[in-house]
Order: sequence, then C-alpha cells, then structure tokens
Amino acid sequence: MSALNLAFSLTLLLNLVFASTLHASEWDQARLQLETPQTITVYRDANCQCCHKWIEHLEKHQFEVIDQISNDMAKIKEKLGVPNSMASCHTAVINDYVIEGHVPADDIKQLLIDKPAHITGLSVPQMPVGTPGMEMGLRKDHFIVFSFDEDAQYQLFNAYQTNAENNYLPLNPTE
Repeated sequence: MSALNLAFSLTLLLNLVFASTLHASEWDQARLQLETPQTITVYRDANCQCCHKWIEHLEKHQFEVIDQISNDMAKIKEKLGVPNSMASCHTAVINDYVIEGHVPADDIKQLLIDKPAHITGLSVPQMPVGTPGMEMGLRKDHFIVFSFDEDAQYQLFNAYQTNAENNYLPLNPTE
C-alpha cells in the first residue's frame, strides 16, 4: 500500500470514528431499566424536527413510539390538561400520564416505576438547548423537569445542570 493510500485510509477511518462520536448523545446511556418495553404515543406537528430526535431518544430507551401527526397541537394539549405554563412543542401519553416537551427518558421511567397518583404528567417547558432532541453542540442550558397535576399545580420532579466536563447531572430531590 502506498503512503498516499495509507494516509487516505487513515483519514477516512478517523473521519468515521469522529462522525460516530459526534452523533452520540450523553442521553443515550440509561440510568434506569424497565422490565418490559413501554408504548408511548407522541403527538407532534408534521414540521417539527426536534420531535424526531426526541422520538429517537425514546426508542433507545425501551419505548415503542406511536407517532401521531397533528395540525392542532393546542387542542391536544388542552384536551390532555397540559397547563399553558408547562407547554412545549410535542405532547405524549404513556400509561395515563402526559409527557410534555423534551423530558429525558429516565425521568419518564422513574414516573412509571413510582406511579404517583397525584401527578398528571411531566414537562420540560419551552425547548431548552441540550435536552434530549435539542442537542446543539457544546451549549447546554440548565433545565427543570416539572410534575403537574389536574389543577395545573406544578412542582420540581428533577433538575439538570452541567458539571465541569459539560455533562448533565440529575439533581433529583427524591433520590
């Protein structure tokens, strides 16, 4: 093999390795495991790109996703009781719980394990950069996962901030 071919082969190999790590997400690693895969129905606008990425995140975490396109997300959120202050881009339903926005899969798993009766759902309001499906390079916003009830009362379920290595750390108050 010539030096030029060797250099080309090494460059190609390094690009493939770099590309595969570039697409990996810190959200891919599971902290919790479910006994069996769970089905979740995700309602989203047809033009939403981050919703696809969040769905991929769920699929990597034992969730079987039913993808439902909607032209009226506001009506779905209203019907499911999502408080306006908790709204984000997509809405999901799993085992009678509502999941609003870019909630990490492990928080959904914790909800399914604990099965709290007083909680209607979980939400990551708006669309914080760095949340599952909203990864955009090195920028990572600190964010809160809220639980909410049928009276639109909400409280802290989990919070995330970055450490010195720019990786998210969950600050779950119940653990």
